[in-house]
Amino acid sequence: MLSIGDFARHGQVSVRMLRHYDRLGLLVPDRVDPVSGYRYYEAGQLARLNRIIALKGLGLTLEQVGRVLDDAVTGPELRGMLTLRRAEIEQRITADRNRLTQVEARLRVIEREGAMPTDEIVIKSVPAVRVAERSTVVADFTPEAIGPAVEQLFTDLCAGLDRAGVGIIGPAVVYYDQRPDGSLLAHAAMPVAAEPGDTPDYTVVDLPAMPLAATQIHRGSMDGALEPHQDLTRWIEENGYRTAGAGREVTLVWDVDENKWVTELQEPVARI
Repeated sequence: MLSIGDFARHGQVSVRMLRHYDRLGLLVPDRVDPVSGYRYYEAGQLARLNRIIALKGLGLTLEQVGRVLDDAVTGPELRGMLTLRRAEIEQRITADRNRLTQVEARLRVIEREGAMPTDEIVIKSVPAVRVAERSTVVADFTPEAIGPAVEQLFTDLCAGLDRAGVGIIGPAVVYYDQRPDGSLLAHAAMPVAAEPGDTPDYTVVDLPAMPLAATQIHRGSMDGALEPHQDLTRWIEENGYRTAGAGREVTLVWDVDENKWVTELQEPVARI
């Protein structure tokens, strides 16, 4: 028989918490001294305590914990619930981390207002290129909408090219077409030497040349491309140009580590 203090120590919880569970009927002491009121527990009750703590960790309320315990949840069932909960928490952490990244990018843009680096912007011509591409509709330009969609497009495109035995002869290209409803059509493309046309896995098209393009190099994940994109837009306006079509993102260096990516942002322009 364990005193409430010893039981709390072995269960790694507080005495206050055990008293609270007793009041709720979740974990009632095996015996209560009628004179002193001291609570005593059996070692076997640690199993129920472990289930209570685990279920709380899964996000259940104490009322829900009680109902689950009444249904005599098994260890494997708890493991399955924990696995699902872990996936939910990891997704939330990833989403929160992505939001922080975007806030930091906005702050950097704000802090650099009026101090745009003009030496990194290059005006040049971009030749036409024949590409195999896949496309999909995405809701908006936010990284959380674009990133997974473009990644899946490239995965499917490369698999299709591999099945067809078509070689890739240049760097990957991403571009977007705006749709009337505010969504956009995202295109993931790879330069190829193939005849134009449709296949079940991809479409071969010719991307037109850009006689004039304002370009800038971005290093790192495209989640951090807000700054160079806005720098490029402001430079175009402040230097007597206007945007003259859909821009492109050309991956010059790709690595499994996104921080090592090198991407050229290409914006077709014309003199005002």
